[in-house]
Amino acid sequence: MSEGEKLIPINIEDEMKSAYIDYSMSVIVSRALPDVRDGLKPVHRRVLYGMYELGVLSNRSYKKSARIVGEVLGKYHPHGDTSVYDAMVRMAQEWSLRYLMVDGQGNFGSVDGDSPAAMRYTEARMQKISEDMLADIEKETVDFQLNFDDSLQEPKVLPTRVPNLLINGASGIAVGMATNMPPHNLTEVIDGTLAYIDDNEIEIDELIKYVKAPDFPTGGVIYGYEGVKEAFKTGRGRIVMRAKAGFEEVNGRESIIVTEIPYQVNKAEMIKKTADLVNDKRIEGISTIRDESDRNGMRIVYELKRDAVPNVVLNTLYKYTQLQSSFSVNNIALVNGRPQMLNLKDLIHYFVEHRHEVVVRRAQYDLRKAEERAHILEGLIIASDNIDEVIALIRSSKDGDEARTKLIERFKLSELQARAIVEMRLRQLTGLEQDKLRAEYDEIMKLIAHLKELLASKELRMQLIKDELNEIKDKYGDARRSQIEYAGGDVSIEDLIADENVVITISHAGYIKRTSLSEYKTQNRGGVGQKGSATRDQDFLEHLFVATNHQYLLFFTQKGKCFWMRVFEIPEGSKASKGRAIQNLINIEQDDKVKAFICTQDLKDEEYINNHFVIMATKQGQVKKTPLEQYSRPRQNGINAITIREDDELIGAKLTTGNSQVLIAVKSGKLVRFEEEKTRPMGRTASGVRGITLADAKDEVIGMVSVDRDQVNESQILVVTENGYGKRTRVVDEDGEDVYRITNRGGKGVKTLNITEKTGQLISINDVTDEDDLMIINKSGLTIRMKVSDLRVMGRATQGVRLINIKGADSIAAVTKVMREEESDEDIDADYIDGEATDVNFTPDTDSEVQE
Repeated sequence: MSEGEKLIPINIEDEMKSAYIDYSMSVIVSRALPDVRDGLKPVHRRVLYGMYELGVLSNRSYKKSARIVGEVLGKYHPHGDTSVYDAMVRMAQEWSLRYLMVDGQGNFGSVDGDSPAAMRYTEARMQKISEDMLADIEKETVDFQLNFDDSLQEPKVLPTRVPNLLINGASGIAVGMATNMPPHNLTEVIDGTLAYIDDNEIEIDELIKYVKAPDFPTGGVIYGYEGVKEAFKTGRGRIVMRAKAGFEEVNGRESIIVTEIPYQVNKAEMIKKTADLVNDKRIEGISTIRDESDRNGMRIVYELKRDAVPNVVLNTLYKYTQLQSSFSVNNIALVNGRPQMLNLKDLIHYFVEHRHEVVVRRAQYDLRKAEERAHILEGLIIASDNIDEVIALIRSSKDGDEARTKLIERFKLSELQARAIVEMRLRQLTGLEQDKLRAEYDEIMKLIAHLKELLASKELRMQLIKDELNEIKDKYGDARRSQIEYAGGDVSIEDLIADENVVITISHAGYIKRTSLSEYKTQNRGGVGQKGSATRDQDFLEHLFVATNHQYLLFFTQKGKCFWMRVFEIPEGSKASKGRAIQNLINIEQDDKVKAFICTQDLKDEEYINNHFVIMATKQGQVKKTPLEQYSRPRQNGINAITIREDDELIGAKLTTGNSQVLIAVKSGKLVRFEEEKTRPMGRTASGVRGITLADAKDEVIGMVSVDRDQVNESQILVVTENGYGKRTRVVDEDGEDVYRITNRGGKGVKTLNITEKTGQLISINDVTDEDDLMIINKSGLTIRMKVSDLRVMGRATQGVRLINIKGADSIAAVTKVMREEESDEDIDADYIDGEATDVNFTPDTDSEVQE
């Protein structure tokens, strides 16, 4: 140990603690977290300020990236050149930033994860929006600090006019904390900021109406809204993002086409991992994957195998690959140098506060400069008014100092004014120049008055901030890129959808659509009908019923499975369109077919689901009753509704209150009526009990009706045969005598219509009233709408009347009823419909079966 030195013993624990705290604070404050005011981390701020100092503005020519990096490195950022170049590259990538800050020329990498070219090859300049982030920086609007070697000044924050933290987001890992903030749409953010300026007490629920959700540069779909609301309200939340996918036929094969992927997903990596999963048989149904992306946009093609169900494959891709990923929001930013968790309102509040401070400081600077200039102009005006005396005075002085002193004494001027007069050019003595001086002085006095008014009134300052924000919105505002799928999460989109009546049609080949009820017309009995739907070759419409947009739709398939959907989720189509394949909407097996539908009210309403039952009937005459509560928790792949025995299939399902009578009809024209209590409630997997005994091996059940016991005296049954004959019969006649007597379930039943060769076999049974309209649809696609009141009530064993003229080999495919409000032979718009949809139970003859 050399002389004069001494050792100080230090506890290693204390030293480690203090050193680590110093390091972690440095990382938090000057590396990893953005400032809440301009949304930038130090490296990004230094890159932009370095470019501004270099003069590489958006309207100047590009400069080599190495030149810019060298400038930033040498003057402001004492770290590796890689950190500076990487930060600058990210600011120029359109898939990384929602609003680009750097305009790059050359190879700046790709969405496939390719690295950018070295900085000696690429060039860059500022984007126009970055100039607005630095606007007024020369007007002392922000504080400056010394750089790393105390030789230069750098800004602590930028005086940004753009709410950058919200529109571009940020991510960073500090010590003991991290930040992950999503980007948003500039137009929405500015609308929200303007709303906040108008009302500082605004609730976050109100702000969400303006700033709807994050808006990612790569587009995609935000699936579900709960996470978004949570993030806006608390600053933390999980946002599920999905790729934007559609179905197309490519080379004669069904294919899934992906045009947008979730934010921060590496496309090449995602495709490689998907291919590995396909090879490992983890994902079934995909034959080839091609990346057809080019400079016009992204296009990833997943070509499917012949027997694959597109919707099932797509859901599997969402589950196992990055076609669905999540963004964990963690809004931590520096507020006055301290890290803080912020909600949407906080972020807007701190930005507005910062803008307000910038506007005040800019006005103070402008006022000071204006007053200084006015002071000099006053001196110049005095000099021009006494120009001969001033010239004489200056000529008689031996040097400038003496001239200034004399001017100050003679005209009571200040040092600054005297200096300006002495340095005045001869051309300023012309008359025109003197007028200019006076005009400039008047203008400056107006500016001073305006600035003083601005500094005295907060309302004026806020109005100025709003005007500047509107200017930014007009310059850079654009449409949102990320779609919001409200129905994806727990929050429903129903508030945005009118609860109107719609006709739902399903074709034999399984195409479904919803159409506004007003598209159908009322016609008189016996009419030929109008074209109802454009179906595919040899396809025909098989089911048709009416529901309202907000209802829940339960699909029951012939194999006894139950699927779940909201009516508004069914694709909308015109009366002439063919609709979408059910296979693409629900994950139904290839050889299964939807047979019955039930529309219910809110399935989350405990009282409703516990007091309602589903009664099902099969083709072989089995019936089963199950509480609706068992069907209130849907699964994506469906749930078992009933166990179907071999050679049997489900043909119908009805919603009841437990206080009903059930009527089951068979093809041979017989019908059985029994009390609902005769079937005890069973679990979902039970196969039920016998409901009716069939006449012979060819006979089968064609439909089931449930009638509320309290309304049985008014109830009427309408049966229709395949050749267009139908009739209306009361369940109980006017004297209270049973037309269809109540028997035990399992009997052979009584005759409901006299079946002859002319009538053809029974195909449909419905309960109707005089207020109903009847919709009949042929296999050829023709529809007719008539009033039930046009049909007289007949006896049980009669043959009925002709309802529709059948041409050639055509026959009836489906029959349904519609409640009517208006008496009209023109377009009808029914404003009311039964809470339960009528299902149409029709089984085609073997010779009319068609292949898809």
